[in-house]
Amino acid sequence: MSTEDAIENIIGRFGLYQTWVLFLIAIGRVPADFQLTNVVYILPKVDYVCLDEGASNMTNYCPCKNPQYETSTIVESVVTTWHLICGSSYLASLAQSVLQIGILTGSLLYGYLSDRYGRKTTILMALTSDVVFVVASALVPDFWMFLVLRFLIGTSVGGTLICSYTLMVELSGKSFRPYLPGLTQIAYATVSIVHPIIAYYIREWRYLQLVTSVPCVFVISYNWLMLESPRWLITVGKKEEAIDVLTKIAKRNKRPTDNIASIIYAAEEHKTKKEEPKYGSYLDLFSTPKMKMYSLIIACVWFCCGNTFYGINQYIGRLQGNFYLNIFLFGVFHIPPLFFNVLVSLYIKRKIGVIGSFTMSAIALIIFIYIPSDLESISLAFAILGHIGSNMAFGQMYLFTSEVFPTVVRNSALGFASMFSRFGGFAAPFVVNIGIEWMSVAIFSGVTLVAAFFCFFLPDTKDKVLLNTIEQAEKSTDEK
Repeated sequence: MSTEDAIENIIGRFGLYQTWVLFLIAIGRVPADFQLTNVVYILPKVDYVCLDEGASNMTNYCPCKNPQYETSTIVESVVTTWHLICGSSYLASLAQSVLQIGILTGSLLYGYLSDRYGRKTTILMALTSDVVFVVASALVPDFWMFLVLRFLIGTSVGGTLICSYTLMVELSGKSFRPYLPGLTQIAYATVSIVHPIIAYYIREWRYLQLVTSVPCVFVISYNWLMLESPRWLITVGKKEEAIDVLTKIAKRNKRPTDNIASIIYAAEEHKTKKEEPKYGSYLDLFSTPKMKMYSLIIACVWFCCGNTFYGINQYIGRLQGNFYLNIFLFGVFHIPPLFFNVLVSLYIKRKIGVIGSFTMSAIALIIFIYIPSDLESISLAFAILGHIGSNMAFGQMYLFTSEVFPTVVRNSALGFASMFSRFGGFAAPFVVNIGIEWMSVAIFSGVTLVAAFFCFFLPDTKDKVLLNTIEQAEKSTDEK
């Protein structure tokens, strides 16, 4: 990996244009982030009194044809609308899993589309379709329709997260990329705090879906004014278009626009041979020895990320006390990792930061196992510490993965990695429901240590220029 970046020299490491794009994407992805945090409000565990003859008004009695739901916390949810209790309770779990399946599918689909047709086009598709599907899900009369739309929402969410992050990485100079793990997660952290406040006042799931999506339509329309990623344009051989885009960005950032074309062509001439324009695909992730090794390691690490992150979320979601206050406090603890990740990315090598975050999470969870159950505050503190560690590792892996893989397959690589993260998320409930708490926590701790171990075999990418082609990645010298 080289240390000179022609694009950064032209548009700057992070100017007014990049700030504007970051703001548009952050606002535009708000509906997607709401869908990631709304499961506790629209698909909660609901208690009821069975009014059937012979049921003696027992709580949560099965089978039950005439349930009277407890509505002091949530007035109406998907569970109560379609009576997903007793023999139909598995459908509520299915609705949760379908979103994850959709995110997995969207990560792969939009990852490929982004590498094939460009970053801007796929981001606009994902942002727009997300709002459309969320609004439709709030209006459907049948559960099967809701289930289909839940899957489609997931595809849009997956595409939004992957493609927007890749665009920001490619617009940022190498000296600014350490800030991205924090900046790109501001929207999610904000939603995690704001969502319980909105849900406290809007306790019917249909209205909640509408309120958290429709207001963003106006802002999303402004995303059409974004420009295509110049790095992608250069990679696919559209150098004239790239020069035009770079000129426009340089003007907005008040940078000199002289000799942009000569700078780009001079940078291209430094390559050892002329390379044909190429569109990446998932097969390219296994086309060379290095790509194959990186892909397999990243898959394992992201599986561990998803498994631990979503597993810990389930434990914190079972806290005693006020439902909305607990979720609000949980949202607040999404803020510290934003700052920690920026500091770690600025001053520590990439893989050391990731390994340290995984290790912190593992140690906190091991200590959690040995804390007496009556020490609730201390148990909560170490559970949150374990969550902070896994959250930090997750955020850093987005940056690390995007830097390890070249531009031609960058989005495909993130989509591939995200797929394994969803597999980890699928496995998390099974680990949680083993029935022996210490064993579940021990598994999560062990999984994080496995992820830390595999990270040792990845190259360090701190302060390195993003590579464009697989050939460049194969020839680069790994800094261990």
